[in-house]
Amino acid sequence: MKISTPGRICLFGEHQDYLGLPTVAAAISRRISIEGRHRADEQIIIQLPDINAQETFTLSNASTYVKDRDYFRSTLNVLRRRGFVFSRGLECEVHGNIPINSGTSSSSALIVSWANFLSRNADNPAVISSKELGEIANEAEVLEFGEPGGMMDHYSTAIGHVIYLESTPKIYVEALHPTLGTFVLGDSQQPKDTLGILARCRFGMEAIIKKVTEYDPSFSIFHTPFVQASDYASLLSTDELGLLKANLEDRDLLVEGKKLLQQSATSTQETNDIDAAFGQLLYRHFQNLRDHKRTSTEKINRMVEASMNAGALGGKINGSGGGGCMFMYAPNCAEEVADAIRREGGIPYIITVDEGTKLEQ
Repeated sequence: MKISTPGRICLFGEHQDYLGLPTVAAAISRRISIEGRHRADEQIIIQLPDINAQETFTLSNASTYVKDRDYFRSTLNVLRRRGFVFSRGLECEVHGNIPINSGTSSSSALIVSWANFLSRNADNPAVISSKELGEIANEAEVLEFGEPGGMMDHYSTAIGHVIYLESTPKIYVEALHPTLGTFVLGDSQQPKDTLGILARCRFGMEAIIKKVTEYDPSFSIFHTPFVQASDYASLLSTDELGLLKANLEDRDLLVEGKKLLQQSATSTQETNDIDAAFGQLLYRHFQNLRDHKRTSTEKINRMVEASMNAGALGGKINGSGGGGCMFMYAPNCAEEVADAIRREGGIPYIITVDEGTKLEQ
């Protein structure tokens, strides 16, 4: 059996899901696959030739984690708690072409593939819905180890295409069906600074919300208008005020972006007009990430600007930031944008929106 799952890019709502705000994400045409079969014993053997590694354990000792982020064991344990039974071992091989540790959800795609593979190969096999696979992967990766991430990565890679996701006050997932052209993903090859970025963007913003709410109990990150942010200037430093404004504007950009994506699926308006407006929203989101949330790097800034000069309509840094990947929307000039990214020292990948986790064979 072979299962594959896509990576993802975050179109709108970057660094907002952990504040309870919605996100819009798209699955991409770079994937991770798991192919394997049953064994006669209890051994789980997972070959990872892309990173020259191997994972081995037995079904009887899977409940004990032996390292940080022990995802192969944790996924098995989450499925067991949901009633799946495993008495036969498995031998598998993992391959993928999603850039690793660069903000495109390679780990989430791997866990979704593994959960999909395991559930189909249990003693009591079942085909789980893509939404439930996203929930299982989130539990195995985030909740099981107390990680700070949200749910966007797991739902977007499991469900595929373009999704709108709310996590507050309850989980709500909506499939969007926009007509989108080609993107170019650019890997800066700079290691991400996830913890440092989170300290500023998440914990810093949570402290700002607490400070502002104590001063004005009517304040809401969900509803307070962007123009009202200036009312809190006396409470906040220049950096804090910039971060607050960036989050309120990014919240509003997502609403505009969602409407535009919905419009592109049904409108007879010129595609070029919608594409241009979509690209502009992406770039405005990038400016907030670059200037106020400070998730970008000088190299990624150069990659973005070179891409714009080559004809891209817009784009942004992707993922937690401090390195990793960016992407550009380039429906009419993907090759030129790829060349521009390459000249700035990045590795470009021409991509399109793709389907979610699936049985390959």
